[in-house]
Amino acid sequence: MKLIVGLGNPGLEYAQSRHNLGYLVIYALGRQLGIALNKQNLKSRWGQGLLAGETVVLAQPLTYMNQSGLAVKLLLNRWRLSSADLAVIHDDLDVPFGRLKLSARGGAGGHRGILSIIAALNSEDFIRVKLGIGRPPPGIPAEDFVLNPFKPEEIETMAELVTRAAQAVITLVTAGLAATQNEFHRQPQPREAGLKVQS
Repeated sequence: MKLIVGLGNPGLEYAQSRHNLGYLVIYALGRQLGIALNKQNLKSRWGQGLLAGETVVLAQPLTYMNQSGLAVKLLLNRWRLSSADLAVIHDDLDVPFGRLKLSARGGAGGHRGILSIIAALNSEDFIRVKLGIGRPPPGIPAEDFVLNPFKPEEIETMAELVTRAAQAVITLVTAGLAATQNEFHRQPQPREAGLKVQS
């Protein structure tokens, strides 16, 4: 069984922000896998289904970003899972915009959602699916940049990134981390076929 968590902030004002890419990937996965996010408890919106015969839970914490660990710990405890069964999808300032990076462990890199999860689990040993948003322009603080919506000229790249991240999660569950890194760390091809992004 795998718990797949996409990070974001609840509320319409944040729906299309850079910080909510994790939420968008969970929506995309839910549509592709036929898993409805129809449960709302454990401080999360979530749904459960099957992927290649394995049970998966797709979840969006309904805490704010800096308290994501509360929701993740409740979800793991609900099914008696460990951090080894967890994959967290999140935006990343240190990955170039439009690129994906997957890692098995590591620090928070300044991401408050990841910092909260590490603190709640007392472990850095969980998979991260990092969606690159790049660094903010000069003069714009990172905390403002991540909460701003994407610019119109960035929307297509963002949608392709969400699609590729959903595909990467499917590959992660079915083929493992190394195979997923080999396939998805490459530079994406222009205009890859994509899923529509739900707001």
